[in-house]
Amino acid sequence: MIEVMPAETTQILFLGGAAGVGKTSVSVEVSAVLRRSRVAHALVDGDNLDASYPGPLDSGRPWLSLTNLTKLWGTYQAAGQHRLVYVNTVSVLEVEELRSAVDPQASVTAVLLEAEPDALTDRLRRRERGSELDEHLSRSARWAADLRSRAPEWVTRLDTTGASVSAVAEAVVALTGWVQPQARAAAEGGRDVPRWV
Repeated sequence: MIEVMPAETTQILFLGGAAGVGKTSVSVEVSAVLRRSRVAHALVDGDNLDASYPGPLDSGRPWLSLTNLTKLWGTYQAAGQHRLVYVNTVSVLEVEELRSAVDPQASVTAVLLEAEPDALTDRLRRRERGSELDEHLSRSARWAADLRSRAPEWVTRLDTTGASVSAVAEAVVALTGWVQPQARAAAEGGRDVPRWV
């Protein structure tokens, strides 16, 4: 049976980090872990909320992402969802604005994914095949430093260097408390679930 929280309880997991740190891969795996454990949730990639040209800041529409998130969450909520996994580079710096767009009373877990500079460079070189590799490398280095210095102390930091996507996702899910260890082990067929901190 799928577990659905009472309507008054909204829970949000914010995943942030520089390009190449593994945000998208980890968020998809977090969703898979939750799905296998029969935990109802919605997964939203914040990059898709303002994927337009000209972009929100270039066009005088800085409100676009939050407006789209409010409308999208309203649809998910009407369908009975009460948990949101939200992934975006700077989500851990914008927790209050994002929480307000979803539910000002929501319970929040925020995780900043980090990696060593060489690991970020290597991942981006393998991922980016187009003309913007240099821009991605430069932007990723800037964001990594900015996030490291500006993320609030209460945000949990996880180093993804050398860790598997599944191990990082398991650590993230454990931080939310949305899945009890016994349920996770049962969903994984009784085998030991990897732990990584």
